Amino acid sequence: MTLRHHPLLRPWAVIAALAVLTVGLGPHRADAADAPRKPNIIVILADDLGYADVGFHGCKDIPTPNLDALAASGVRCTNGYVSGPYCSPTRAGLLTGRYQNRFGHEFNPGAQDDTIGLPVSETTLADRLKAAGYATGWIGKWHLGSGAQFHPLKRGFDETFGFMGGAHSYFPGKGGPIFRGTQPVEEKEYLTDAFAREAVAFIDRNKARPFFLYLAFNAVHTPMDATEDRLKKFSAISDTRRRTYAAMTLAMDEAVGRVLDKLRAEKLDEDTLLFFFSDNGGPTMPYTSVNGSSNAPLRGSKRTTLEGGIRVPFVVAWKRQLPAGKVYHKPVIQLDILPTCLAAAGVAIDPAWKLDGVNLLPYLRGDHSEAPHETLYWRFGGQMAIRQGDWKLVRYDQAADQPVGKGISPARLYNLAEDIGEANDLASARPEKVKELQALWDQWNAQLAKPLWADKGKGAPP
Repeated sequence: MTLRHHPLLRPWAVIAALAVLTVGLGPHRADAADAPRKPNIIVILADDLGYADVGFHGCKDIPTPNLDALAASGVRCTNGYVSGPYCSPTRAGLLTGRYQNRFGHEFNPGAQDDTIGLPVSETTLADRLKAAGYATGWIGKWHLGSGAQFHPLKRGFDETFGFMGGAHSYFPGKGGPIFRGTQPVEEKEYLTDAFAREAVAFIDRNKARPFFLYLAFNAVHTPMDATEDRLKKFSAISDTRRRTYAAMTLAMDEAVGRVLDKLRAEKLDEDTLLFFFSDNGGPTMPYTSVNGSSNAPLRGSKRTTLEGGIRVPFVVAWKRQLPAGKVYHKPVIQLDILPTCLAAAGVAIDPAWKLDGVNLLPYLRGDHSEAPHETLYWRFGGQMAIRQGDWKLVRYDQAADQPVGKGISPARLYNLAEDIGEANDLASARPEKVKELQALWDQWNAQLAKPLWADKGKGAPP
């Protein structure tokens, strides 16, 4: 064979060889331009929503078509938990991916004390996503400290709109200030509608780049404020508190619908990872701000470590990555949201961060058949709980009992697969299981920090 006829000197071969060489030298400009965009991330948080009060859990008297559509578009987690049985601790766990007890955020911070809040030593989900190139926004209820050092603008959020405390009137001109950034604003809309407006505007401003939106409604927390037009839709509900609660829930559902409509209109719905859950169960017992909610078939209330206080509606949806209409029964917890978001954003997790949550994506897709967590834990003052498999050991505030009891209960053991309502205490029949679970909880408890402040919410609306 002559050199002139060597295969590598044929024109097509030369072109191919040059192409291989170019690729081998590293990524070229077209590769970077064609790289897939990171997904948008939206975390939607309800406040004091009852486990039974959404259509996808069988609610009949309150329509929630937009939340039902969100659940149908993704994965509904029937054993979705939060790490705190009331407002602020759950939010602290959400934004850090760590049990809030590890850094002393066990209770709600006092409304009048601006020296306490989510410790500034903790790094938030917004911090981590901002570092990864995301536009970040918070809208709604903060409740992680009212001092300047705790402000969401200093916790990783580029844009903020809402109120700093734990509760606020829904009607214009009532309650404390609403802030855009650090500046108070005069809000003229019903607050749930205002939060929907701001969420849609945030998406519009940031649609050209990946964004993270933390939309933390105060609905359906007290005060019980509803618009007349929505109240009229529930005239068939005789209980006035339940009627108002239904109208407030409808307002939140409509707000979620406006967000989902905006994503569809901008063709962002396929590539947006969405979470929806409640910060705790519905408040149904004395010295909580009872709002007309229902936690059926769960027993217990907000402020307790019974299932009614810590198991919540929980949905994860990402049309391009997760199956639609799936029901997932293994336990998950809001601590998992941070590592799941980081995985979706392509952010590597450093073991030094000591996260307690896990990336849920391979579990919800079906890539992993085992449970995301072998064991889940709770500590709330003198109350405690541990769940391992179907077994749960719990000590809870006996004010949840009817008739109302006092103090913390003795250790009680339940098999949740057979007894979701925690009615049949098996502690005396299975003392070895009580001992085993108590030992595991004691080991976990030994790692925790002391609470940084006392429980200042007891006896008042938390």
